[in-house]
Amino acid sequence: MKRRTFLAAPPAMALGAASLPLTGLAAPAVLNSESRLLPPASKKPRVVICGGGWGGMTAARYVRQYVPNADVVLLERNPTFWSGPMSNKWLVDIVNTDFVHHDMTHAANKYGYRLIQTEVNGFDRAKRQVRTAHGVVDYDYLILSGGIRDDFEAWFGEDREAVAYTSKHFNSAYIPNAKMHTVKAKLKNFKGGTMVMTLPPPPHRCPPSPYERACLMAWHMKKNKIPGKILILDPKPKIGPIGEGYRQAFEELYPEIITHVPNAGVKSLDPYKKRIVTAAGEYDFDDAILMPPHQAADMVWHAGLIGKGADGKPTGWADMDPRYFTARSDDRVYFVGDVMGAISPQFGYYPKSAHVANAIGKIVARNISERVAGKEVVARLPDNLCYMMVNGDPQEEIAVKFDYAVDAASGHVHQTQIDLDVRTNDMVKEDFAWIKGRFDDFLF
Repeated sequence: MKRRTFLAAPPAMALGAASLPLTGLAAPAVLNSESRLLPPASKKPRVVICGGGWGGMTAARYVRQYVPNADVVLLERNPTFWSGPMSNKWLVDIVNTDFVHHDMTHAANKYGYRLIQTEVNGFDRAKRQVRTAHGVVDYDYLILSGGIRDDFEAWFGEDREAVAYTSKHFNSAYIPNAKMHTVKAKLKNFKGGTMVMTLPPPPHRCPPSPYERACLMAWHMKKNKIPGKILILDPKPKIGPIGEGYRQAFEELYPEIITHVPNAGVKSLDPYKKRIVTAAGEYDFDDAILMPPHQAADMVWHAGLIGKGADGKPTGWADMDPRYFTARSDDRVYFVGDVMGAISPQFGYYPKSAHVANAIGKIVARNISERVAGKEVVARLPDNLCYMMVNGDPQEEIAVKFDYAVDAASGHVHQTQIDLDVRTNDMVKEDFAWIKGRFDDFLF
């Protein structure tokens, strides 16, 4: 049974259940997935946000700012916040754990929203209810900001044992959580040989970041004289974005370590024998960081809001209005961040980046405030900016910018991409200033 199907119909989960006392007194109430986690919404609007990453925490902060009387509830399964941005630098100790790993209660208390740690298991959109492991939560507006899921089924079908083995031994930690420690330990303990990195086909989370990870891992090997090689198996025909900047980094900084293989989509994988077959050839490896195709988080599947392509098959991403970020079939539901579906025939999807998630979180909060106030809802556009470190000593980075505008002739959103391919230390300073500004915006 696929994971999304299993989670859509969870058993009741008793929390702190007690047996009936011998005295014959009534047993205490037991919370389960059908209990009401919060009292029904009052006259003030309740906005429930599922997912406490960059997009979800930004939306929570700004809904409270723009709709001061709203009851804002953020549901997040993880006890703490891990930042994807800067995590590659954390892997090689350029930043410490306190830089990327944070408590979320401070932000909730500062901005005045409720934070509940629980797993989202399903939805009843007709009743406007979210079902969690700890009970049911009613909503007036719902924001889904769960990020991505790893689509290991694309490689292994229904072989759950192979999925579990691969996730345990070769996880990429592109869904930030405790597995980030596993990836870091893998790098620290790597003594040599071939390290394979697979890239997902587009669209996937933070498109330029796997190349950054390869560069920083190569820098670590070079600095510590580890006799290792990194094999990047890329399904795309060329490096991108920031293609020239990464090509120069691979060839000039790490020519003996990094090999980039284009058109190398995965055809089959044997994680036990450490062998991978791609469209560009077959490869054995000593260790690996394996990224399967990405899809919208399980919660979007649970809500029945995944889009379908012209062939009638699921797109894997939210079925949404590309200008207002609402579900096409339910305008009480909004999408923020990496779960979002296609935006434009010109470029497809907004980059699935933290910068875009932060921007869309603010836009959706503003749009909800306009609806609550009975005003015209204004369609707004995000921007995007990604800095990527390619050298640890001296520290040097490259970057990519995306600007968006509505094309007057077609009415579609158009994207302008600007690659900053020349690596400089100045961009390192800009990068740290950028993340400080964003953390100050929703986290601190």
